[in-house]
Amino acid sequence: MADAPAAEPAIRARSLSKHFGAVRAVDGLDLDVSHGEVYGFLGPNGSGKSTTIRMLCGLLLPTEGEIRVLGLRIPEESERLKRRIGYMTQRFSLYEDLSVRENLAFLAAIHGLGGRQARARIDEVIERYWLRDLTRQLAGTLSGGQKQRLSLAGTVLHKPDLLFLDEPTSAVDPQSRREFWDSLFELADQGTTLLVSTHYMDEAERCTRLAILDHGRIAADGSPRALQGELPGRTWLVDAADLGAVRQTLARVPHVLSVAQIGGSLRILSEDRDDTEAAIEHALRAAGVAAELRRATPNLEDVFVAATLDRPLAQAAA
Repeated sequence: MADAPAAEPAIRARSLSKHFGAVRAVDGLDLDVSHGEVYGFLGPNGSGKSTTIRMLCGLLLPTEGEIRVLGLRIPEESERLKRRIGYMTQRFSLYEDLSVRENLAFLAAIHGLGGRQARARIDEVIERYWLRDLTRQLAGTLSGGQKQRLSLAGTVLHKPDLLFLDEPTSAVDPQSRREFWDSLFELADQGTTLLVSTHYMDEAERCTRLAILDHGRIAADGSPRALQGELPGRTWLVDAADLGAVRQTLARVPHVLSVAQIGGSLRILSEDRDDTEAAIEHALRAAGVAAELRRATPNLEDVFVAATLDRPLAQAAA
């Protein structure tokens, strides 16, 4: 079978489902990821991110649905796919009793790299991912950020066309996360397609396109900017001396869907109704609470809250 034409998405899934007994971990998911994209999965634990990635990699059989990755039918052609993808999990999976270089040499052998080619490629990733001073150090003694860099070096050792990264920054500090994402965009600039799952809003904002997963379904899909611009609701900020009292008051206002304290202010998500502002101000006056209300620009957290409400935002007034 020939490789996929350029017009075909790097990843395409239709009606993808995975059931574990009565639990629907993934439920009728449709997905398209274009070549060269940095595509994000944003969702809480249990939303289906890891299960979906494992099915797309060919590591887990779907209950229902169709998958094509890099033009290959999955799971039927999973063995062919393995040579062209990299898969990095949130848990460090290399050998802790081997050194950095020994781990990379082992991975090179698995991918069929040998001799001069393997040594050159290992030296290249050691240099690129700042591992030069750590080559003889046992992997188990590395810091969280160092383990992450080693994992990424091993994942890209065979120059895959597509990378799956399942919450790869969950156990590292903010600076290491920033450096890691810089490395991901370098790979994307070189033509690698990336699918990255995360539960960090700042990481989700970096993606070129994003799917918000909730209970195994895609609740929203688009670029972060487009999702923020299309928020089916309104956002507000409230400043007050007694934020606790204001929060309790606003939580009872009809059509207010979420109230969260952000620093010294309260952030409100409401339905898209012209009477909401008056209802909020009336509730504050009735409670005898002094507060300042102003409109706010929607952010990705607002989109996430709206997309994962127990009831769809468009039906909230029903």
